[in-house]
Amino acid sequence: MTNHEKFIKRAYSLARKAQANGDHPFSALLVIDGKVVLECLNTVNTSRDVTRHPELDILRLAAIKLPKTDLKKATMYASTEPCAMCCGAIYWSGISKLVYGCSAEMLGEITGGSFVVPSRELFSKGKRKIEVIGPILPEEGTEIHRNFW
Repeated sequence: MTNHEKFIKRAYSLARKAQANGDHPFSALLVIDGKVVLECLNTVNTSRDVTRHPELDILRLAAIKLPKTDLKKATMYASTEPCAMCCGAIYWSGISKLVYGCSAEMLGEITGGSFVVPSRELFSKGKRKIEVIGPILPEEGTEIHRNFW
């Protein structure tokens, strides 16, 4: 198992926990030098706040807990490819690498999504390069969403 697979499996585990808490099955990890430094679950339903995506919450925590220089060497792992709102926040945070499990296109197929834009396409519009890797273990991520939606 690669490190990417190990961290995506952790993200999938956290996504299932979010679902068990009554939220949508999404999660994010922030990894620096091969170590998980922050983890967040989706809390959109329980907080009643549509902006409480795990990617945004992890960036809020990182702004408080980590020096800005750490974000430049951090990798964000997301159980599902981040939405446009979260991609914007990732871009502005300084993070240089994103790894995701289930693709936004697959999520859109499952949910009937009407605002599906792949992260690579969004990041290609910026001046700063962000490496995007994924999907990783997409079958597992797809199954999580099929069981939820």
